[in-house]
Amino acid sequence: MLKYRLIAVLFIVAALFIGYFDVLHIYSPESYFAIPFNLGLDLQGGAHLVYKADTSAIATSDISNAMEGLRDVIEKRVNIFGVGEPLVQIQETGTFKSAEYREHRLIVELPGITNTEQAIKMIGETPFLEFRVETENFEEKRKEPEANLLDIYLPTDLTGRFLKKAKLDFGDTLSDPMILLEFDDTGAELFAQITKDNVDKTVAIFLDPYTMPQLLSSPKVNEEISGGRAQIVGNFTINEAKMIVQRLNSGALSVPINLISQQNVGATLGEKVLNKGIIAGIYGLILVAIFMLLWYRLPGLIAILALSIYIVIVLAIFKLIPVTLTASGIAGFILSLGIAVDANVLIFERMKEELAKGKSVLAAIMEGFDRAWLSIRDSNISSLISAFILFWLGSNVVKGFALTLSIGILVSMFTAITVSRTFLLSFGKKDGKFIRFLFGAKS
Repeated sequence: MLKYRLIAVLFIVAALFIGYFDVLHIYSPESYFAIPFNLGLDLQGGAHLVYKADTSAIATSDISNAMEGLRDVIEKRVNIFGVGEPLVQIQETGTFKSAEYREHRLIVELPGITNTEQAIKMIGETPFLEFRVETENFEEKRKEPEANLLDIYLPTDLTGRFLKKAKLDFGDTLSDPMILLEFDDTGAELFAQITKDNVDKTVAIFLDPYTMPQLLSSPKVNEEISGGRAQIVGNFTINEAKMIVQRLNSGALSVPINLISQQNVGATLGEKVLNKGIIAGIYGLILVAIFMLLWYRLPGLIAILALSIYIVIVLAIFKLIPVTLTASGIAGFILSLGIAVDANVLIFERMKEELAKGKSVLAAIMEGFDRAWLSIRDSNISSLISAFILFWLGSNVVKGFALTLSIGILVSMFTAITVSRTFLLSFGKKDGKFIRFLFGAKS
């Protein structure tokens, strides 16, 4: 059984190497290979923001696409600021069947951002660009002493969601900055129709009309403009024009949003949750190890060794994918430890039965694995199906649990069938009474 002993040594060496990779960021944070674990909001702290989207001006059939575009823009915006593993998701509230009566929200979680005001500013700086046209009684309303620009201009379907890009340009002098806009195909059609219907009228271009209204420009339309290009000439400085261009290119919101809830998860609280999760895992591992040693003797020791290799492999996978670890994710990982041992229990019980029949240790090992494999396969597949359904239909908290559990189940099948088998076969050649005793054979 020299071949199996060599393979067993290679498993141990590989496990030591992978284990060092798992903790490398602690001892050598400057190293190129030092990849830290991605911790979720509940473990490292951060900002949890809830925004309500104003979809009143959007056709019911377009709400879904508009919300998807809003989520993409916010993700792009927070990624620019270097937030690690941000979570931006859409949520619908209400029990009404019709979409127009539902409340649409955007959930933004920013791990590592403990300054909530900074997070709100980060999201709020993303502009909402909107083109508006004159009302029927535009001239009369404009002359009123308390005239509001938002009341004398009507909103159109042309918003920042159709903006392809913006860039800074200059007129005759450097002190005459202008902003050039380029729309996508849908935006180009809308802009052409708006200019066609409003010849000899003004078209107002607003930034954030529903929160902090800013009239960028209100040019007069002389003729229909096709091609999907527009320019904004306003009374702003070069720096102001640069900032507007930067904000538009970083994402113009397709739907106005209002902050309705904010929560700050402190790093101290997250650290306590993480420490408790780690302690729970260590206690569970120790109890499992004691049980396996007392009940299965040498196979139990081998199971503990295989379980250690299982742990370092799973943690390495968590880093490489990477998996964002939350409290529920750690719970899924701890549960997978029990599942990993369960496969070894099935194998060892089958081995005991074969040894009781008087078979040799080697024959008992081979027969034990062959007979236990079907049970291991079926139980793990059923667990994977359950985890898949949880990941597919569950919330983000449940998804974290399902993902870590699924990874654990897949790796446990490998370590139980390959690693444990290799270690057992390295002892299988000897068949004395002492060896049979160590393998759990009844005297």
